[in-house]
Amino acid sequence: MKAAKDKATILIVDDERFNINMLVAVLKDTYNLKVAKNGMQALERAASEPRPDIILLDVQMPDMNGYEVCKRLKKAPDIKGIPVIFITAMSTDTDEKQGLELGAVDYITKPFNSAIVLTRIKNHLELKLQRDQLRHLSIMDGLTDIPNRRRFDFFMEHEWWRAARTKSSLSLILLDIDHFKIFNDNYGHLVGDDCLRIVGKTMEAALERSTDFVARYGGEEFVCVLSDTSLEGAVKLAEKIRKNIEALLIPNKQTGTLLKITASLGVATAIPSQDFPPRILIEAADKRLYEAKRSGRNRVISGVESYE
Repeated sequence: MKAAKDKATILIVDDERFNINMLVAVLKDTYNLKVAKNGMQALERAASEPRPDIILLDVQMPDMNGYEVCKRLKKAPDIKGIPVIFITAMSTDTDEKQGLELGAVDYITKPFNSAIVLTRIKNHLELKLQRDQLRHLSIMDGLTDIPNRRRFDFFMEHEWWRAARTKSSLSLILLDIDHFKIFNDNYGHLVGDDCLRIVGKTMEAALERSTDFVARYGGEEFVCVLSDTSLEGAVKLAEKIRKNIEALLIPNKQTGTLLKITASLGVATAIPSQDFPPRILIEAADKRLYEAKRSGRNRVISGVESYE
């Protein structure tokens, strides 16, 4: 049997203790379980760690029925992907159609058969795992195994509007490996790929908070998004990254030699405004990056932007 931490987590939502006890008896040996006795608890526990891998949701509950709970779950960006299975005594085609239209993946009627419950949960967990793997592939850079441009665009958009609402600082670091085309031409694409991987992991390792974000922006360019970070804090991190990259030794496996590289970085900080799009901060960081390269490379150029 898998260790507890490797088990999938199931959230059971039902206002009847008898129904909860029956489901717990069926599922406790196979899964980690969370229980909610009403709609508000369900929403809170779906969003709390560890996030459930699947939700078993009763339809008929006081105050907030299962349909409304499902509707709210599917509107929440962080938890809308959790599969919902309705478990209910309401067994007409109309009831089932309503649940599926709201985003549920399945419908189990009471009194339920334990073997059917286990089999359907197992099947939907396998489908979720496949979807999660595909989603991971769609947002991760295949070469460096850090987030890709698509993931950056989504994250940047989210953080820009969040910072605009809270009137907090948002900083961006844009990095370009110096003379990478020459490096690639001289030592070959395999060494160049190793260089990109090492730089990506070096940047990732330099981040100091779980909220800091790094991605491959494209080609030999990388980007960091730093929420609630002043220009001073962003420049300090940028200098740390620059020095760490300057200290790298990239292995050339064909010759057995070690190669050195440097990078140029542009930093821009602003308190975002809802009147401007996030690309304006990206353009500001790109302008600083260009200045860093034009003025000799292997340096950090920074500036504060105002959008008032």
